[in-house]
Formats: sequence, C-alpha cells, structure tokens
Amino acid sequence: MREDNIIVDKSKAFALRIMKLHDYLVERKIFTLSEQVLKSGTSIGANVREATAAQSRNDFLAKMYIAFKEAVETEYWLELLYEGGKIETAAFESIVSDCRELIRILSSITKTTKSPRSDSSPGNS
Repeated sequence: MREDNIIVDKSKAFALRIMKLHDYLVERKIFTLSEQVLKSGTSIGANVREATAAQSRNDFLAKMYIAFKEAVETEYWLELLYEGGKIETAAFESIVSDCRELIRILSSITKTTKSPRSDSSPGNS
C-alpha cells in the first residue's frame, strides 16, 4: 500500500472524527443514531483499506463502491442529527463537509475504475 494514499488517509481521519462524535452523542444519551453513524462512518475507511488488498479490478471496484454507499449513508445520519437538533451547526458543517469530500473522491474512483482502460487491448494485460 502506498504511504501517500489520500483516500486511505482521509477515510481514516474521518473515522476518528466519527468516533469522537459517537462519544459526544452517547454522553447526551443519543444511542441509536450514534450507533448508526458510528457503523457507517467507520465502515468507509474499513472498505477503502480492504480495497487496497483487492485481488482484482472488480474486487477493488466492489470495495470502493461499498465505501461510497457507506459515505452516502453517513451523510444521511449526519443530516438527521443536525436537522433533529442533536448537533450544532458548526460541528455539522465541518463533519458533513468532510463526508461530502469523501463521497466526491469515492465517486470519482468508482467512475474511473468502471471506465474501460486505454491499455486493455489484447496483449496489454
């Protein structure tokens, strides 16, 4: 695994922020939503990390697509927490911005990976 892998680094940093948010929510006795956002928010990085050990291009794409879907789910839970008055505006805007950045990066990765390669002609495998 490359040491300068942006999506690996950003998804792990995001997971750490989600863990802190979870702790804050649990202190406020908001259990169900805290568990939901914890599961989906930390799953992003786990799937990205798993993709770095993919056995094939299809395996890589599948893991990155799961990470993308988990990021979209996390955005939903964050919106519910904010719109439901469970987190403050500044905290929401900061963390949802990070989440949306992950969504954009993962979307780009999955679209690029799905595209046919220019070097996929016979004899270039």
